[in-house]
Amino acid sequence: MSNILLTTLNSKYIHSAFGLRYLYANLGELQPQAKIQEFTIHERPLDIVEKLLENNPKIIGFSVYIWNVVEIGQCIKLLKQINPKIIIVIGGPEVSHVPDAPDWLNVVDYTITGPGELQFKSLCQQLLTNQKPPENIIAGIALPLEQLAMPYDLYDDSDIKNRILYVEASRGCPFKCEFCLSSLDKTSKSFSIELFLIEIDKLIQRGANHFKFIDRTFNLKIKTTVAILDFFLERLTDDMSIHFEVVPDKLPEKLREVLARFPEHVLQFEIGVQTFDPEIQTLISRQQDNEKTCENLMWLRENTKAHIHADLIFGLPGDSLDNFAKSFDKLVGLNPQEVQLGILKRLRGAPINRHTKEYQMVYNENQPYNILSTRDIDFSTMQRVNRFARFWDMIGNSGRFPNTKLIIFADSPFANFMKLSDNLYSTEGSSWKISLRRLFKLLFNQLIHVLAIDKDSAFSALEKDFIHCNEKGLLKNLLNVQSKQGKTGNRNKRQKQH
Repeated sequence: MSNILLTTLNSKYIHSAFGLRYLYANLGELQPQAKIQEFTIHERPLDIVEKLLENNPKIIGFSVYIWNVVEIGQCIKLLKQINPKIIIVIGGPEVSHVPDAPDWLNVVDYTITGPGELQFKSLCQQLLTNQKPPENIIAGIALPLEQLAMPYDLYDDSDIKNRILYVEASRGCPFKCEFCLSSLDKTSKSFSIELFLIEIDKLIQRGANHFKFIDRTFNLKIKTTVAILDFFLERLTDDMSIHFEVVPDKLPEKLREVLARFPEHVLQFEIGVQTFDPEIQTLISRQQDNEKTCENLMWLRENTKAHIHADLIFGLPGDSLDNFAKSFDKLVGLNPQEVQLGILKRLRGAPINRHTKEYQMVYNENQPYNILSTRDIDFSTMQRVNRFARFWDMIGNSGRFPNTKLIIFADSPFANFMKLSDNLYSTEGSSWKISLRRLFKLLFNQLIHVLAIDKDSAFSALEKDFIHCNEKGLLKNLLNVQSKQGKTGNRNKRQKQH
């Protein structure tokens, strides 16, 4: 039996609930009465509820995000039907902006908005001593970071072996990009670097080797950034990987020097470019030196072995298909390993909502609240780009088609890939459940008949990628064609026979 259950639904098993561990770590004397129980969105709500009730809890705290808001709502409704006496407490980004909140909020007992480490403990103390707080919506208060108990020892051996370990060296963001909830932060604050690295060292000694930093601006304070990178360089293992979110236009020489020392397959950088259009950047309060961003991306690709995942957002106010194509082509030309094409989402409480009326922003009312149309982008175009993004992940970002990708791009990457995407969808009627071998066959036909690439060049690129993917057999047999090399070989054979 646990009086307090802390729970959430992760999007995948390999993810871990970092926020729950922070809440548990800061429960103090209530810890012996508490338990963390994690699920995934792929489990049935009824099964989740059954497992929660096995603990006979008095209080269940749910951490609610955009990826689990629907499923958690279903679980909470079931819980209240089965046992109305259980006290439900919720927190997280999806419920921190009342009244902009999910419709099932009315069945919840208490909502904590914002940081919850202090308020959740205080609320549980009251509830377990039969005191009823006067309000059911409680504003979270951010504790000074030095007062927070760190949660890293709550990662158990199974987490270390099977899951991504989330860590943070700082909280908050000084930038005001309106599509992001971090724009509501006043500033960025750092944890004690000495204490933080002691905790990370303990994890490494226990065998941890996959770390994902959730800091919004990892390279904001260069001295701290370099100290963390030096720390990992001294402890590198063959299978270690470290993921950071990096400000694109801030890469001074001290940072460059240490980045260049990392071997391949260790550093993974998520770099939010979002748009290269200066007018849209101003409109959404985004500060970005585009020239410096381009210079830094080129330097990273040419001088480091870091894997670059660069983000663009389609559907921003004031953007259009033609204008977005310019940002896409520019970013592709900088050659990051991945270009993530994201569709704008209406995050609850995000300042970008102030543009809804003027730019006729129409959002999906259901999760994930993606943009459906704007003043400058109609629904049909939005759907085309959604399919583009899906095919792009299969072909451009998967790493399976490095050679084919180059001949698709030619001198017009966006236009060519859009043409390919439109025709792939016309052929298949779907952008899902296409096997890799089927994709090779589709691409061969599309390269020749849609993009007018000569047969031998198309086959040559695809054949290199077929081998790169370690596919069984020969591509020419799969495609039922004869390569140029095959024809030459047969001609030479005939000459010898004669």
